[in-house]
Amino acid sequence: MSVPPGDSTSRPATGSRPPNVVLVVLDTARKASVTSETMPMLCRLADAGTSFERAYATAPWTVPSHASLFTGTETATHGTHGGNPFLDTGLRTLAEAFRDAGYDTVGVSNNTWITEEFGFDRGFDTLRRGWQYLQSDVDMGTVVRGEDRREKLIATRHRLFEGNPLVNLANVCYSEFLQPAGDDGAARTTSWLSDWLEHQDDRPFFLFCNYIEPHIPYDPPRAFAEAFLPDGWTVDEALALRQDPRAYDCEDYQLSPAEFAALEGLYRGELAYVDRHLRELCQALSVTGHWDDTILVVCGDHGENIGDHGFFGHQYTLYGTVLHVPLVFYGGPFTGGVRRRDLVSLLDLPTTLLEVAGIDDPTFARQQEGQSMLEVDARTSRDAVFAEYVSPQPSIERLEARFGTLPEHVYRYDRRLRTIRTDRFAYVCGDDGFERLHDLETDPDELVDVSEDEPEHARRLRRRLESHFGPFETLERAAPEREMRPGTKDRLASLGYL
Repeated sequence: MSVPPGDSTSRPATGSRPPNVVLVVLDTARKASVTSETMPMLCRLADAGTSFERAYATAPWTVPSHASLFTGTETATHGTHGGNPFLDTGLRTLAEAFRDAGYDTVGVSNNTWITEEFGFDRGFDTLRRGWQYLQSDVDMGTVVRGEDRREKLIATRHRLFEGNPLVNLANVCYSEFLQPAGDDGAARTTSWLSDWLEHQDDRPFFLFCNYIEPHIPYDPPRAFAEAFLPDGWTVDEALALRQDPRAYDCEDYQLSPAEFAALEGLYRGELAYVDRHLRELCQALSVTGHWDDTILVVCGDHGENIGDHGFFGHQYTLYGTVLHVPLVFYGGPFTGGVRRRDLVSLLDLPTTLLEVAGIDDPTFARQQEGQSMLEVDARTSRDAVFAEYVSPQPSIERLEARFGTLPEHVYRYDRRLRTIRTDRFAYVCGDDGFERLHDLETDPDELVDVSEDEPEHARRLRRRLESHFGPFETLERAAPEREMRPGTKDRLASLGYL
């Protein structure tokens, strides 16, 4: 497929049927690593659609970022963060808005946080845990609204025996039980979604998908790893490197620049592998006849430090490496290969998707704090984007339980951070008095702190942060402990969260 499936200038049907909306989140995809070599399909979509070159997450990690994507509110409003990973039941979700407008709503999440256990299933007719072999209603399964077990058995039998039973049996077995080495759910997810699209009825649908492959641990299939490793490294040598961001932060071990370069090669291989599945998902939309009626959005939920600024992973900081993400729209008004340079926030995504679908949801409109990206001019465009990091994840207490006494600098990370980014400056401050200021015109990589050299700029941006968010103490950092299900803690620990 040399170009995205379908006519690159096509528009969704303009009759009474509203467009389908597909939101694909590439977990931990940072903008700087997205190139035509790592993600050719995403770049082809950008070339035919609209790419937002300066898109930023509202938080540097999955839970608060997805909460903003689902509710259109900032962390200070939705209150979902390291101290409280549960989505506020009082907030309306994007899926609820689509469902109540008559959409079929389906989601597949490969991130343990983004499940019904933490409240992210609200509004989905179906929310599936993509990484699990078998699905159930109790602990590891699809959350299915309005569908009993008998109906699910009928659906499974339909998949098995419609058409060629042997072929269908092979497809079901592949999607449920098999996946390539180095795959963390992408193959099963794409297979399941392709099957779902084939059997989709005439209703418009809202489809959410989280692919987690770029997240720690970086272990892409061998062919994808080999393509991006630095000279002199074998796949086995790179995969043997310890990938434990919290242990690295706590100086339990060290990594050299050459070793970080090898890890970045593995990370880029993960991007390339998930891009392959993005291509297959686009093909599935095309062959099932949905492509020309679909608005497709692909974004990262946050970025990653791979040795950048002395960090590994995406905790404790608000640098551009963990906030600057890819954001590409394709379909409807978002065609023509437009490269937009205006500042946008992932906070703006929900209201944009509802507007492009023609959905008027007063409750969501009153709640949301973003602005539409559909039409932006000098009067309405953002002059700044904001982000916040409420509390460390895992907590300092959890780190002490694991490592004992911590290095002094780790205790300094037990703070709340806020940042504002404008055309020229990136400023971050903490509730402990910490602050940094970077002049992006001369220091785009944010390496030199000029807060002491430019005190007036620092004061002005600090005042604007307080005006935007309010005083630091207005949001509780901790919430009562809730017991997680068996297996959840193990999965989160394997992803470096606990």
